[in-house]
Amino acid sequence: MSTPIDSSAWFDEAFRAAPLMAILRGMGTERSLELAATAWDLGIDMVEVPIQGSADEEALAAVVRAGRERGKAVGAGTVIDAETVQSASRAGAAFTVSPGLDLDVVRASEAEGMPSLPGVATASEVQIAQKHGLTWLKAFPASVLGAEWFTAMRGPFPQVRFVATGGMHARNAPDVLAAGARVVAVGSALADADELSRLARIIEN
Repeated sequence: MSTPIDSSAWFDEAFRAAPLMAILRGMGTERSLELAATAWDLGIDMVEVPIQGSADEEALAAVVRAGRERGKAVGAGTVIDAETVQSASRAGAAFTVSPGLDLDVVRASEAEGMPSLPGVATASEVQIAQKHGLTWLKAFPASVLGAEWFTAMRGPFPQVRFVATGGMHARNAPDVLAAGARVVAVGSALADADELSRLARIIEN
């Protein structure tokens, strides 16, 4: 077991390069490798591969290896229990992402040396997370919460940094970022040439 890591400090540095993260869900190994390379070439350093089965774990391990060759951090998504934390660790994930807030999962991930990005959707969850020292949180599902949610949360929680996840793409990302999100996570947009050009403009700005 590794020395517990400070999730907040780690994500401060990890998201410094670009306000975007790539999510490669259920794409298989070959397609995940292709889109991870697309993301890295575009300037998106952070890539997440959700793991909900053995095929996903194989894809994650492959993307982790490719990321190491390019000095990129690859994380495991949909980490919802201690068993998934261990799967992420075995695959070599650099960080974990969860759909909800489970402090046991956060601590288990940190104890394995993997910073944790838990999901929130309410003020109560944000407050609990902040109380436990977490300042980077995944807002999920972001497209359902809407841009105004981020503006509202910025008032009582000015220190919290949100990663908008779920239903996000290059067309709605600018509004969400302007409303207060620090990072937007995209998936299928990486396979669309028109979306890629829009994502590039977001990074440039």
